[in-house]
This record gives sequence, C-alpha cells and structure tokens, in this order.
Amino acid sequence: MLTQIINGKIFTPQGWLDEGSVLMRDNKILEVTNCDLALIGANLIDAKGMYIVPGFVCMHAHGGGGHDFTECTEEAFRTAVKAHQRHGATSIFPTLSSSPFSEIRKAVSICEKLMKEKDSPVLGLHVEGPYLNPKMAGGQFSGKVKNPDKEEYTSLLDETNCIKRWDSSPELPGALEFAGYLRSKGIVAAISHTEAEYDGIKAAYEAGYTHAAHFYNAMPGFHKRREYKYEGTVESVYLTDGMTIELIADGIHLPSTILRLAYKLKGVSHTCLVTDALAYAAAEGVEITDPNVIIEDGVCKMADRSSLAGSIATMDVLVRTMVKAGIPLGDAINMVSETPARIMGVDDRKGTLQKDKDADLLVLDRDLNIRAAWAMGNLIEGTNTLF
Repeated sequence: MLTQIINGKIFTPQGWLDEGSVLMRDNKILEVTNCDLALIGANLIDAKGMYIVPGFVCMHAHGGGGHDFTECTEEAFRTAVKAHQRHGATSIFPTLSSSPFSEIRKAVSICEKLMKEKDSPVLGLHVEGPYLNPKMAGGQFSGKVKNPDKEEYTSLLDETNCIKRWDSSPELPGALEFAGYLRSKGIVAAISHTEAEYDGIKAAYEAGYTHAAHFYNAMPGFHKRREYKYEGTVESVYLTDGMTIELIADGIHLPSTILRLAYKLKGVSHTCLVTDALAYAAAEGVEITDPNVIIEDGVCKMADRSSLAGSIATMDVLVRTMVKAGIPLGDAINMVSETPARIMGVDDRKGTLQKDKDADLLVLDRDLNIRAAWAMGNLIEGTNTLF
C-alpha cells in the first residue's frame, strides 16, 4: 500500500522541508518531495504541522520494559526491543553487559533468530565486556571481567556474524590485538571502562578502537598524580580526531554544559546519543528485583549510592534533553539517527529520510513527543496518537 504523509516539517539531509510529503510503500521510502498534493489511491496521513524525522538508531541499551538482554531469552529480547520501539528506536543493537561466553552464545543465538525475521528492527548484537579494566568496571561488573582471551573470542566470532560492536578497555594485555581482530571482521571496536591516557588512546585508535562508549562515564578526565598533572581519557579522545563518541543524554549522567562541550568539540558527525538503558526503562510499574540497584532521581544507581548504574531513559528523552541544553533540533535528530547509523555501518539504509532507504520515520509534536512511528513501513504499536 502507498502511504503519503503530508502537512509536516520534514527533516532531510539538506535541512528542514516545509509543505512537502513523504511517500512510502511496503518497507521503503519512495520519495521525499516538496509537493504535498494528495495522490490518488494513497493512504493519506496528516502530520498536522508536526515534525517528520528519521527513526532513531539505538546502539547502546541493555534492556527495557522490565527485561534485560542478559536474561538471554527470546521473551526478554522481544519485550525490551518493543519497549524502545515505542519511544522511537526503529532500529536497535541490543547490548549485552559483561557476561560469561556461554551466555554470550545464547544471546547470539536469539539475536540471529530475530535478525532473520522479516522487517526486523534488530540489526545485530553489541557486547560490552567482559574484557574490562576491573578498576574502572564498577560494582555492577564485579567478578565478571577479565583480560582478552584470543582463543575464546576468535572461536565465537568464527561462528557468527551477528556481533556488530564490542567494547573493551584498551589498556588490558591483548586488547590491542583484540581490536585488530574486530576490525578485520568489520566489527566496531569501542573503548569502555578505561583509564587510558593519551599514548594509550593513540595506540588504541591505531589498533582499531574507533569509538568511545558512554563518553565521560567510567573514564578519567584531567587529573593529578603527586605534583604533576596528566590528561585523562576524555582529553585524549578529544585530541583523537577520527574517534567518535556517544553521550548518555538523559539529563542526569552528564550536565548540559558537558553536553554542549562535547557537541562543540566533536561535532554532530562524530557524536551520537545513547540511552545505556537498563531493564527499568519504559517499564512503568515494574518492581526492582536486583538488590544492588535503586531507582532515584530519574536514574538507576548502585544501592549504596556510590555511582550511577545506568539510565532509564529512552531515545526520545535524549532528543528533548539536547534541545533543552541549547542544541539545535536538527543536530539532535542527526545524533540519534544519521550519526549512529553511519558509526554502525547501516547508513546505506537507515538514519535519513531519503528515496530507497528503509521506511523508518517518526512524527514528533512540538514538545518532541512521539505521535506516530513506522519501522520498515509498519506502524509501531502504541504510537498512533496522531490519527
């Protein structure tokens, strides 16, 4: 069926388009045009002057809707994915936190099954750990981290191609070789939970680490040892021109001043926004069963309040947070759509409203709430408050 969305402010790679329309059939965008005359036979949808934007690409979320991807069940995966879809994530790379390889294999099996389904929003698996620096891993990863094991990861990656991103601490023994192997497989290698300084980050980038996970979080900035001062991971990443970053823009993990600084220094093309969401995101009424964490002040914390444990944000929250921080709406949209699509290597079909790309699009009202959402041309359940 041909669907035509009219009377909206359309966000295109060239900027905002007024009084145009988006045409889609089946799972593809047929055209984005400056003509809003109704086509005979089309299913006509009036956007009522609202924003029409690309669907969001969720590249770092551990769960949602009351389920965590580490549960390694099909129910957990489907529930969490649907929870984030209702908040604009038309594409998602489920994130598996530090886990034994027996559990990673279970997650791979489920992910592969979902990826094979028609018009699936699941594009691949993101693995964070277990190759993390124990000094930077925090309480939630206690006892679950170790140094890279070549036989272990090569064995796994020879079995599957569903893992699209893997995060590690580059200062660990064997971590640079690990990055090189990931690069040879076309997998995004990201630094995470690290205390590397400039020389370490330079070596990491040259080895294949091209992305920095939850930038500013679980990594040091400028610091002092005895009487001397040293750059931290943060400054080192800023100085590494080609390295991309992701920000947990939930309004709590990072203050608006830091969001603006990262945006200013790295720019839209090198900055994406992530939720780093736990199971409690989009999970109203779900009881917390983990005694190690609490929900307080709109964020998930370790129960002893020693640190943040993860967010409960959804992708639409990230956009609202950035706009509130003073970032132009178009740039905020790019950081949840085009930039993550390019980082994850799916920008040939995701991330922008263009002819022949997948029909992933959202209608946002003037308060940036989602009023309708389509993934691969299919209206996402629970998002049809527009009509």
